[in-house]
Amino acid sequence: QVQFVESGGGLVQAGGSLRLSCAASRVSGMIFSTLKIAWYRQIPGNQRELVAVISSRYETNYVDSAKGRFTISKDSAENTVYLQMNSLKPEDTAVYYCNTVLASGRPTDYWGQGTQVTVSS
Repeated sequence: QVQFVESGGGLVQAGGSLRLSCAASRVSGMIFSTLKIAWYRQIPGNQRELVAVISSRYETNYVDSAKGRFTISKDSAENTVYLQMNSLKPEDTAVYYCNTVLASGRPTDYWGQGTQVTVSS
């Protein structure tokens, strides 16, 4: 089972930027390159929300609130997916996770620890 370790979160003022990293382990580079991987976020008490997704062919999609501000990218040589977040808003505050997206469109049941992003106003 692919394992992900998220990092790069922190405390930032509104309008600032952060770059999150999602490093995959227990997977070969060849397999990693075939995966569809997404960033999700969760506020305590709420369901996880899909924020951005990148396919094996580097096609990307974003939740409306992230369009124009966030950029998802993938480095298959490093088995890592990134989320560049610009123009951050207080409502972006959440724990951010990454996961593989299955053919069903749902994430796997295996989640990492996530990385906390806090945006102050």
